[in-house]
Amino acid sequence: MKKVGIVSLGCMKNRVDSENILGLFDRSGYEITNDPKDSDIIVINTCGFIESSKKESIENILEMIQYGKKVVVTGCLAQRYLEDLKKEIPEVDLYIPIKDYSHFNEKLSIIDKDVDPTLGVDDEYRIVSTGPYSAYLKIGEGCDNRCSYCAIPIIRGHFVSRDYDSVIKEAKELAEAGIKEIIVLEQDTTKYGIDFKDKKVDIVDLLHGLLAIKEFKYIRLLYLYPDEISDELIELIGKEPRLTPYFDVPIQHSETHILKDMYRRGDKEFLIKLFSKIRNKVPNAVLRTTVMVGFPGETEEDVDNLIEFMKEVKFDHLGAFTYSQEEGTPAAYFPNQIDEEVKKKRLAKVMKAQQKISYALNKKHVDEVMSGMVIGQDEHGNYLLRSYWNAPDDVDGKIFFTSHKPLQSGDIVKVKINSVFVYDMMGELYED
Repeated sequence: MKKVGIVSLGCMKNRVDSENILGLFDRSGYEITNDPKDSDIIVINTCGFIESSKKESIENILEMIQYGKKVVVTGCLAQRYLEDLKKEIPEVDLYIPIKDYSHFNEKLSIIDKDVDPTLGVDDEYRIVSTGPYSAYLKIGEGCDNRCSYCAIPIIRGHFVSRDYDSVIKEAKELAEAGIKEIIVLEQDTTKYGIDFKDKKVDIVDLLHGLLAIKEFKYIRLLYLYPDEISDELIELIGKEPRLTPYFDVPIQHSETHILKDMYRRGDKEFLIKLFSKIRNKVPNAVLRTTVMVGFPGETEEDVDNLIEFMKEVKFDHLGAFTYSQEEGTPAAYFPNQIDEEVKKKRLAKVMKAQQKISYALNKKHVDEVMSGMVIGQDEHGNYLLRSYWNAPDDVDGKIFFTSHKPLQSGDIVKVKINSVFVYDMMGELYED
């Protein structure tokens, strides 16, 4: 039997694409392997979001070529720079951009005459790579927000919601396969259904449909655009215990003039009111965000104001990154571009401030009993817990805990938090 291995880079949405690609190879008679030396074909599903991710993708392509196997390059980099890649790295046997996923095997037949050329990548056929108890559920593609710094619309195109029945069908299949936790994601999950013409379905309706699948113990949303978070959505998350009270709301910045230049909707006052509303309606809400420093025209005062905003809102989890001048985006041509060293210093300043905020918030969890799912063990034998407090994409901190009895991944347990650190927590198994 022929074997395929895959290197999946970039975001979790790309990871779902990789799982769908593996599902196609499985239907095409391939065995899946994690060893590139043992592969007949190596697929690199690339990311092309910012400069660092493009560099990582190129490095992985060049590394995989060295194994002397057939190499297929897919994903965002192939979509964005197809002709350049063909010219610069001709050693790659096949490039399949995102736009050709529905004709994947037709393209693949160039290097494998035995595959069925009528088969394409399909949401309904996946090899879940996140373990037997947790899975991502992608509910759409593309983005229409058109932020001035972002290349996603260039790469992935317009926002398109996935058909409601298709999403629910896949969710039921995941439940039947033993999945206990699903993480709903898209570039902008709150926009789900806005493009439907015949039936009025939104993210709240979709969540009701998912809640009807009783096998799911936890349902989590990622990537909520601030001004699309409705009161109805907040109230539903607040009252449904199986909906994780986890609000992942990327804001990018706090200062109104920068938000305006970023082509972001809403202003600083709106953001303050939004997070206050969430905390008032959902007292145990966990707030996560991402911010960008070094955007064209940003001043030191803007960074100081951002830090004051962070201190006021008190995000449980905050990720920060430096602005990347991406070709084809409006912001790439803005005046007052900022030096890379200045960006790095501002990034360090923001993260240092967040460390103090995170530690102060974490201390409030000491003696709390958290319910969650066992997701494995570390090298010291401590178990790892995923609760309402931390998402599964390794951006948040970890919860370690000890147990007087053996546990299995997927077990639903309670853990009492005994001590905390800047990002992580430590506890012990709690039994009533």
